[in-house]
Amino acid sequence: MRKAFKLDGEICANCAGKIQAGIEKLPGVNKVSVNAMTLKFTLDADDDAFDEALEKSLKLFADIEPDCEVLV
Repeated sequence: MRKAFKLDGEICANCAGKIQAGIEKLPGVNKVSVNAMTLKFTLDADDDAFDEALEKSLKLFADIEPDCEVLV
């Protein structure tokens, strides 16, 4: 399953890279993109792992860049 989400708030390229690298390591994640310029987050994960990957991704966003919210 692949879904794209808008980001609300500011995020620097460095933090976007850290978040993306962390999400890529999650089980079931096939591909991820965190774009600081377009404020877009795209997650592609196995159907059976998508909800858990999204939940953990949201936690990573909150931990690394608390001023940026993923609009789910």
